[in-house]
Amino acid sequence: MILFLVSFLAGALTIVSPCILPVVPFVFSRAGQPLFRSVLPMLFGMVASFAAVATLSAVGGGWAVEANGAGRAAAIALMAVFGWTLLSPRAAALLSRPLVAVGNRLSGRAGIAGSLLLGVATGLLWTPCAGPILGLVLTGAALHGASLQTTLLLAAYAAGAATSLAFALLAGGRLLAAMKRSFAVGERLRQGLGIAVLAGVGVIALGLDTGLLARLSYAGTSGVEQSLIDRFAPAPVASGTSGEPETSGTGLALADARRVYRSSLPVEGVLPSLDGATDWLNSKPLTTEELRGKVVLIDFWTYSCINCIRTLPYLRAWAEKYRDQGLVVVGVHAPEFAFEKRIGNVQKALRDFAITYPVAVDNDFRIWRAFGNSYWPAFYIADATGRIRHHQFGEGGYGQTERVIQDLLAEAAGGRAAGGQVGEGGLVNPAGQGAQAPADLGEVRSGETYVGYRQAANFASPERDGIDRPQDYTVGALRLNHWGLSGNWTVGPEQARLNWAGGAIVYRFRARDLHLILGPAEDGRQVRFQVTIDGMAPGPDHGTDTDAEGYGTVSETRLYQLVRQAGAVRERTFELRFLDPGVDAYAFTFG
Repeated sequence: MILFLVSFLAGALTIVSPCILPVVPFVFSRAGQPLFRSVLPMLFGMVASFAAVATLSAVGGGWAVEANGAGRAAAIALMAVFGWTLLSPRAAALLSRPLVAVGNRLSGRAGIAGSLLLGVATGLLWTPCAGPILGLVLTGAALHGASLQTTLLLAAYAAGAATSLAFALLAGGRLLAAMKRSFAVGERLRQGLGIAVLAGVGVIALGLDTGLLARLSYAGTSGVEQSLIDRFAPAPVASGTSGEPETSGTGLALADARRVYRSSLPVEGVLPSLDGATDWLNSKPLTTEELRGKVVLIDFWTYSCINCIRTLPYLRAWAEKYRDQGLVVVGVHAPEFAFEKRIGNVQKALRDFAITYPVAVDNDFRIWRAFGNSYWPAFYIADATGRIRHHQFGEGGYGQTERVIQDLLAEAAGGRAAGGQVGEGGLVNPAGQGAQAPADLGEVRSGETYVGYRQAANFASPERDGIDRPQDYTVGALRLNHWGLSGNWTVGPEQARLNWAGGAIVYRFRARDLHLILGPAEDGRQVRFQVTIDGMAPGPDHGTDTDAEGYGTVSETRLYQLVRQAGAVRERTFELRFLDPGVDAYAFTFG
């Protein structure tokens, strides 16, 4: 029930998001019209279409992707005609003639049908505006399967947005009613709404609703949404704490030399069982009973995830620095792609990343579900009595996480500071190299992009019927964050496979770093490639897996760093051309 409330509140917050601005004119065009015959059908259609399309995204499949794209195009065309009728009374009269005739037969029901259709189109256009809540729901659906709960959570999100829009519409309706007392003002208002609708159509058709406006809204509403998740979502670990919950403080308390030290960190739950691992690496199987008396940091990760890779320098440094003081770092490797389930691939990744602390291989996601986790990476820190006292989702927060470690080690030691004074200084500062280096977040304007059709977005090649079978593709001019294929490829649910040498992947991006998860041919043969940026060899902008001429080789399935811009970051066109067939391409990430 709490998650439904969070979804509803997060949906209501979209009213203050710039991402929803193109939709608002369509809603306000119904101001002053009957509530039950015009306003409510439109809002119902918006909620229903959003929940349906987002549910299709959770279920996945190429046909769902195609349905979403076709529906969006139809919605744009419908809104353009609607805006034209608002702007031109003659056009409205012309288009209304057949509706009047139909209306006479339907006994006045055409108004409801028209409003419902407008709401459906509005919902299709608004779908990309959803933020962290949608990501949380779809991640759960991907891991545990789409269900009725998935649809109901999405409907709750959409209902929240519809509720806030309805309040705005009711308030705006009174203002519009006063203005319409003058015919001239009313006609100008009608034309203004028409211009606003057509402007919204232009914004949407140009992709600004999911590009510029989405970026503008991210820093605002997504932060509020995330705070709602953190505040109202259920505890992310199994319930049943031991002892009385402790009150949380704004900072970490200092040790009192006159009494046994006790941290002010809250109790979030108890450390769940680690018995669900399919394998253990670098250690014999560990149990929660064996870990009692130790401060334990659990890290959910997967070896091709760039966000996980960038946390590894800190995890290695903490494991080494605090090992003798009672810290145990345990990695839980939960695979995102099928190739990450192969134990040999995970073992090689541990060697490549110099990971020596214990790693539980969670191929069946049993440990993941025991924690109620939804993120890569995710840290959970338990005290010496086995109680979860802190969590961190995603990159960042390293200073706070290390102070939590120090605080809990001091508590376990009865007040003796760990790694320096508790809550003060003594923090690690590892220098990550290559893909492990921190991202330049201030310059990133491109986000994770999947190549397989199950989660693909912004695919710009005109050929769209090659799902699960060979298809020739071409690439034309690209807008920012759009990409395409050239050559003969077979696009599957997780990846695209190149069938003939000479094929390429092209992406228009803006970020310092560009990474792509790649795998060699099925028989293990290496695949040679060359990278170009804006049609030229990368030179000093080459990544760690290419040389200055852009040449490199795919020899194993992992994340490859292909671009690291040495100078000013700007919008560029990246092309990766393969000199041999058989390569698998999975997902782009940026930094």
